[in-house]
Amino acid sequence: MLIQVSALAGAALVLGAFVVLQRGFTTSASAAYLWANFVGSSLLCVVAIIDRRLGFIVLEAAWAGVSLWSMFRPTAAPTRPS
Repeated sequence: MLIQVSALAGAALVLGAFVVLQRGFTTSASAAYLWANFVGSSLLCVVAIIDRRLGFIVLEAAWAGVSLWSMFRPTAAPTRPS
């Protein structure tokens, strides 16, 4: 039961973030969008590990990794107008 709840919560976070992005309420660089993707895909990755689904483990681990990297990557310094 807990595994199903975790999977549904993870899917809701990832899909909810996608819908909010597509509706134009956020950007792909916003912290809320990236956190929702990271937490959601991490939950789904744990479920995939428990179920031993290698393809989904790779997919969700990569999704979580990209989201995490995007949150903490160095940003370019703003340029001054000439």
